[in-house]
Amino acid sequence: MIYRLLAINIDGTLLQSNGRIHKSTKEAIDYVQQKGIYVTLVTSRNFPSARKVAKALKLDSLLVTHRGAYIAGLLEKPIFVKRIPEATTYEMVRILEGFPCQIRLVHEKFSLANKSKLNHNLLAKTVFTSGDPVFYSQQFVESLSETIIDDPVTPPKIEIYFEYPEDLVDAQTAIEAVFGDEISTIVLSEMRLDIVPKEVSKLNGLLYLGDRLGISRQEMVVIGDGSDDLEMIEAAGLGVAMGNATADVKKAADWLTRSNDQQGVTYMVKEHFRKQHPIQFLRKMNLLK
Repeated sequence: MIYRLLAINIDGTLLQSNGRIHKSTKEAIDYVQQKGIYVTLVTSRNFPSARKVAKALKLDSLLVTHRGAYIAGLLEKPIFVKRIPEATTYEMVRILEGFPCQIRLVHEKFSLANKSKLNHNLLAKTVFTSGDPVFYSQQFVESLSETIIDDPVTPPKIEIYFEYPEDLVDAQTAIEAVFGDEISTIVLSEMRLDIVPKEVSKLNGLLYLGDRLGISRQEMVVIGDGSDDLEMIEAAGLGVAMGNATADVKKAADWLTRSNDQQGVTYMVKEHFRKQHPIQFLRKMNLLK
């Protein structure tokens, strides 16, 4: 099979545990681009944060961000955006404020969160700030619902960090019962819940990008590590799980590479793409349209 697109998750895949990109990974991405492979990032991160990583890799491609709700190459020129409506956002915030949790409305230009007194608040704030560029505004307010009455927000994604696992379950049940026709929920851990517009996912975002580029899912290679990467890995022509991936992701993958701290992306690229001729050569030889 000839592969024309490489899609890579960021956290736990492209980045090492220390949040950095290894030099060999940058070289591998450059190598695969020189072969004519389209390289994109598919991530739950906001667009400015993903764009910052893309710049470090010298990528000038369209990026699938906000878990598939925002696809763009430049901030002001998205090719696809799907948002949670103002009224729905407000009503869900009101429900969530009944639980001890930190709520973050993740817009492509800013984030807005409630001040929280969670025991693991330091962890939540670390997640909020890591990787975001200095120009990405992050504001914390006393009452999120009161704030968005005067200044409504239509976020592509909402992130919630709970104090107790049972509250996540109760909140998810309540929100899906009322807003199930408008939104989808994704459980990232026993304390973390994400909310996105209905039918938004990393897979659907990647397929939308593929349709725009004229690249089928069979011509895609996907590398990931988390449960939200599972659908993409199953659907791709070659689904690759990181060595640090969850058990279900490893089981679903076609190929298992090394961990993110062992340069798993680099190892996968060297093992697979070195055997494939450049796309331009394949077209010249009439082996690819």
